[in-house]
Amino acid sequence: MIDIAHYARARYTAKAYDPTRKIPAPLVEQLRTLLRLSPSSVNSQPWHFVVAATDEGKARIAKSTHGPYSYNTPKILNASHVFALCTRHTAADAHFDTLIEQEAHDGRYPNPQDRQTRRQTLFGYVDMHRYTQRDAQAWMEKQTYLALGMLLLGAATLELDATPIEGFDNAVLDRELGLPAQGFVSTVLVPVGYHGTDDFNTNLPKSRLPAEALFTDI
Repeated sequence: MIDIAHYARARYTAKAYDPTRKIPAPLVEQLRTLLRLSPSSVNSQPWHFVVAATDEGKARIAKSTHGPYSYNTPKILNASHVFALCTRHTAADAHFDTLIEQEAHDGRYPNPQDRQTRRQTLFGYVDMHRYTQRDAQAWMEKQTYLALGMLLLGAATLELDATPIEGFDNAVLDRELGLPAQGFVSTVLVPVGYHGTDDFNTNLPKSRLPAEALFTDI
């Protein structure tokens, strides 16, 4: 039996990276696959992922950490790869119609009426967040954070280090990557690689609230 909890215990947020170590291409491909296959509410997939593997690419992303976020710049520049997880800025019909077309292509509608039922269900949830709860952007960002969780645990199982970063200037990064024109905004950055010898967090004990404070069994 696989002890998935082992990797949850072993992983931590890396604070410094070894710039000389690069992630082998097959492992990078596994991380990309995990992101692509991440779950989302009603399979909404409201995301896009920018992957920086070159020094030039990482430097472009690092522009968003100048000033008050400069403490994050070395993590981005020294990591092997940096993933920028982005979210759609509008819950547009066209995106969800594309999803339905892809599902049809992938054979998810064995019966003719299944497609129409699926469309009603999908847009029922989308419209609830667009018009009733009026939290469509927050709802879509929640899905991106599901992908973040997949990426972090996946990196740990591959014995890679990772650092989720919200400390960056979204507006700067959005302009640098031309995200608004593509219909996206940046949500969270994730440098991935191998920690350096100067990573103070490597040997510190993991700290979490006790289980009895977190779980209620009924």
